[in-house]
Amino acid sequence: MRDILPVLGRWYAAGLVFGLATVVEVSRSAPRDPGAAMAVGPDGEVVGSVSGGCVEGAVFELAQEVVASGEARLETFGYSDEDAFAVGLTCGGEITLLVRPVTPELDPAFGSVVDCVAAGEPVTTATVTDGPAPRGATLAVRPDRVSGTLGTSGLDAAVTADARGELALGATGLRHYGPQGQRREDSVSVFLQSFAPPPRMLVFGAIDYAAAVARIGDFLGYRVTVCDARPVFATPRRFPEGVEVVAEWPHRYLKDTDTDEHTVVCVLTHDPKFDVPLLQEALRRPAAYIGAMGSRRTHADRAKRLAEAGLTERELSRLRSPVGLDLGARTPEEVAVSVAAEIVALRWGGTGAPLTATEGAVHPPRPGESGRGAVVGGPSAPGGDHR
Repeated sequence: MRDILPVLGRWYAAGLVFGLATVVEVSRSAPRDPGAAMAVGPDGEVVGSVSGGCVEGAVFELAQEVVASGEARLETFGYSDEDAFAVGLTCGGEITLLVRPVTPELDPAFGSVVDCVAAGEPVTTATVTDGPAPRGATLAVRPDRVSGTLGTSGLDAAVTADARGELALGATGLRHYGPQGQRREDSVSVFLQSFAPPPRMLVFGAIDYAAAVARIGDFLGYRVTVCDARPVFATPRRFPEGVEVVAEWPHRYLKDTDTDEHTVVCVLTHDPKFDVPLLQEALRRPAAYIGAMGSRRTHADRAKRLAEAGLTERELSRLRSPVGLDLGARTPEEVAVSVAAEIVALRWGGTGAPLTATEGAVHPPRPGESGRGAVVGGPSAPGGDHR
């Protein structure tokens, strides 16, 4: 949804009606997660995807039907063993979609959601999918204010409280309530989708490898900053557009920068006078991942220096070095692929092994998740290197 919001925002601002299909529930080996979205504009233009191609044709028709009727629909698609040509998911999974028409009149809160996401401000959308409440009704919940309504004040109040909790976690998933927000009932299903600000990737060392890692970090949805103490190297023209470049001593910059459990720290400096004070600071603060590039000899020397500087064994155990998956990477671009591979593997609990050497579901349940309707965690993704 985040990827297609700029287009949807233009349609919405122009007062155009469009059909929006959102994945609200998945089962087994579904190709897309809850929150994946596809929209069909007034001229038949399509943006986004809900299944990677399996059911997009049927969803296109559904979107046009809900626009014509003005009424939202809930549809489930799964694999059909009896008819190989039936609309369904050949991967064997199942997805449930909410398909609804969107206009300023039908969804007065949609524009504020677009604005919040564009500005990097946190917001959660809550949309009724089923039950004795208006299907498709939407509430936009920010930390300090709410817009829209789900039909009753009790339901609005209960969902607002839960939405703010999910927003703090960056989580997305279904919740169930009574018509007035009763928590012991489950007649009303509400889909909560959180748009937390993008997680940060901090890359230290303005070298060729940093440019490639910054590019793939931006591609994966991180807000990327590259920092180097040498102004001659820390120049924006050496890095992709949209990547922040800072000329400052790495440890000083990190000391003045907020990090959280989603932050990725990649140390590519290869110089003890930068690495050691930087890692002293990094290993004692919140972060999803802290990795440092270098050979095994470099790592052994670095670990010795850090221990001598007073870091505990527990703090040192947080350091992933040498970093990355063993792909045999050589070029900066290949190293960046290795970084991305480790980011994805660590985010979702993957092994990094070839799928031909593994068994079971290609898309297993995420860590801590089981069954249908599970809440999907936010974008807490780690990173790596090429060793």
